[in-house]
Amino acid sequence: MSNTTTILTEITKHMKDHDLILSDLAREAGMNPGTMSSVINGNRTLSVDQLDRITKAMGHPVGYYYERYVSEYLAEANPNWRRMSPFLHNCAKLNKLDCIHEVVNLLMDKLGYSESLFELAEELFHEKMYQAAAILYENVAVSEKKQYSERLAMCQYRLFQTRQGDNQEKNYEAAVQFEIYVERLDEIDQLEALKDLANTYRSLRKWDKVELFAKALGDKAKIQYKLEQQRHHGKKENSKKPNFPLFAYWAFSHLLRAEACEARKDYEQALQHTHAYADLSWVIATDETALKWKRQYEEWAVGNTYLNKVLAGEISVLADYVVYISSRKDEILPALDIIVEAANRYHFDVDHILEQFEANISSFLEQRKVESFYTQRFITERFIHFSKELAVYYLAKGKFSEGFKFLLSCLEKSTSINNKSYIIKCMRLFESCHEYASSETKAAYRNLINEVDADET
Repeated sequence: MSNTTTILTEITKHMKDHDLILSDLAREAGMNPGTMSSVINGNRTLSVDQLDRITKAMGHPVGYYYERYVSEYLAEANPNWRRMSPFLHNCAKLNKLDCIHEVVNLLMDKLGYSESLFELAEELFHEKMYQAAAILYENVAVSEKKQYSERLAMCQYRLFQTRQGDNQEKNYEAAVQFEIYVERLDEIDQLEALKDLANTYRSLRKWDKVELFAKALGDKAKIQYKLEQQRHHGKKENSKKPNFPLFAYWAFSHLLRAEACEARKDYEQALQHTHAYADLSWVIATDETALKWKRQYEEWAVGNTYLNKVLAGEISVLADYVVYISSRKDEILPALDIIVEAANRYHFDVDHILEQFEANISSFLEQRKVESFYTQRFITERFIHFSKELAVYYLAKGKFSEGFKFLLSCLEKSTSINNKSYIIKCMRLFESCHEYASSETKAAYRNLINEVDADET
């Protein structure tokens, strides 16, 4: 297709090369012959749906002419949103991101399209077409950067969500960039945003940040809960509903704060937070969803009380804790992580526990993706920490084969998600006992370090 041809000349050439008349092409494209005639003769603007039909009839893949369509039909002095919107949606489905960039650039100096672009971005986001949605959010944010608007804040929230992935450094950067916009969101959206921010910092083990945003989450959830009760008594409904019961956000804030306290070895304060979310008797709601979350937090409180006591060195609860997690698949990895960490800290033997859950540990080691209640980022971070603790445990016991296996696993996973903190920890641990490593282990270690060096260049 040369630069001097147009879509219409390509269609005309196809008809000539294949000895077709208008009605033949119209039939193959599933179009009215009169409509086809108007399009070919330039009396009617070619819509993206018609373009798709004709393109398929010509034997080309859908989207074949999209780059040309932008310059021939969309680059107008007064852009036609009715044509642009379905075109952008189709480009998103086909992952034609360059075309999306081109169309959005045509609208950059036209503020009247900001709302339309935002609404389309929301559609794409909810349809999980995140890359395409991000392009729209970025441009809407640029057009509204000088306005203290809720729409700008929502764009930044969506961009934060779309930027969460396997790279821990980028996750951190996205979180820091979004922080300043949280207060501009609608009060209900703030709850989700604070929860997401706290969870991101949780996966990064940035405990001061977790504490900060978890406290804000709890304070705001408490206010919204009181307002909800007032509206309930006044028979007024709030138009925006949260994703979870309001008390569940409040309870989650205390769960996060308990975890932050445990990380700081403040086990007494951690237990206070745990007792707070364990007692939800003050919650008035009795619907199925409310009861489900009340039971869930009560159950988490039991497990986390065991966890807290184990971390504090109360080994007497260990047997009961193992019984507790045995029937709860999602809790096995977090619990074993804590148990081995405590074993390393207080120097007690947990070989019998590791043998009991040997199959689970092998599964964690082999699986790239774990199906669980928890987010994948949380599980990935937890397994990295667990691998490191296991490496320390086995190496200290002189079980070098097992120790280096988990050390290399930790280093490999840390490298894949660019977690520099754990990469450094693995390197220090390896160097402290490298004389006990086999030649195969040293070679595997060197290969992983070369990957780290390559990523840094």
